[in-house]
Amino acid sequence: MGKDILKVDIHTHIIPKSLPDWVKRFGYDGFISLDHHAPCRARMMLGDRFFREIEHNCWDGAQRVIDCDIHGVDVQVLSPIPVLFHYWAKAQDALDTSRYLNDYTAEVVRSNPRRYIGLGTIPLQDPQLAVGEMVRCVEELGLAGVEIGSHINDWNLENSNLYEFYAEAERRGVALFVHPWDMMGKDKMSKYWLPWLVGMPAETSLAICSMIFGGIFEKFPKLRVAFAHGGGSFPASIGRIEHGFNMRPDLVAVDNKVNPRAYIGRFYLDSLVHDPRALQYNIDLFGAEKIALGTDYPFPLGELQPGKLIESMGYDDETLEWLLHKTAFEWLDVDVNRYK
Repeated sequence: MGKDILKVDIHTHIIPKSLPDWVKRFGYDGFISLDHHAPCRARMMLGDRFFREIEHNCWDGAQRVIDCDIHGVDVQVLSPIPVLFHYWAKAQDALDTSRYLNDYTAEVVRSNPRRYIGLGTIPLQDPQLAVGEMVRCVEELGLAGVEIGSHINDWNLENSNLYEFYAEAERRGVALFVHPWDMMGKDKMSKYWLPWLVGMPAETSLAICSMIFGGIFEKFPKLRVAFAHGGGSFPASIGRIEHGFNMRPDLVAVDNKVNPRAYIGRFYLDSLVHDPRALQYNIDLFGAEKIALGTDYPFPLGELQPGKLIESMGYDDETLEWLLHKTAFEWLDVDVNRYK
């Protein structure tokens, strides 16, 4: 690497330091609470059940900047922790929780606008409410886009109930970041952290295949969509997916007659694959201009030294510029000069 190159991390998560007692407010269970049991640490709790231990870099913008400076990250894209999507909740209640989370994300971005870009969350179980909150995110709060789940309860991402949302996101140029949640088959994966190791890659492939086979990229060709975790298992499965399309169009091509391989390059992936051969394969398949640094900061399954894998590959400066910031800014439709 011959020069200092701006580094943008498109995949980081944030949560407010304190959460309202939503169980008490709404009258039913399922919402996360925070138990600040030690300095700079908190337990995320689902009722009486432990969900995850987090540290203050999950909520403290100043600490995040310190971490970024240590690892040479210039800009973080902030998005909610997916357990806070609340798609299962009553829609109006999910709107209330979304507004609280989005207001916090916007506050952190305003505190240091040269270091942070924000993504919101929206109650997609009610697309009309979701569109209204998406508009508020971008028009009032100044966020660059929204993070959405790999499915919305029983709807996969091709569901026609979501067309109104896609149309408005396309019209307004809102960036979409698709992140797995509520992993399929989790009842069979109680051991070995399998929902995160097996379920998440499968969920991301489900999301990509649903959007492709459902014709979402045909109906809304200007949507700018990025998928987490290097596209999950989709890139490695594209041969099987295409073969299935060719051999059984009566089952696969029922809503879209376009070969799924034609959509390679129509959407973006983050770089979070943890393996040099996997990263090179994705670059060969999609091109560096469709892959952006993403680390899943500050969680242990993420890349603990942001950009280390990319920077270890011996790429030329032009390739590094795409991977480390140009792809991110293209997806977000943000002017790079704001961050230099």
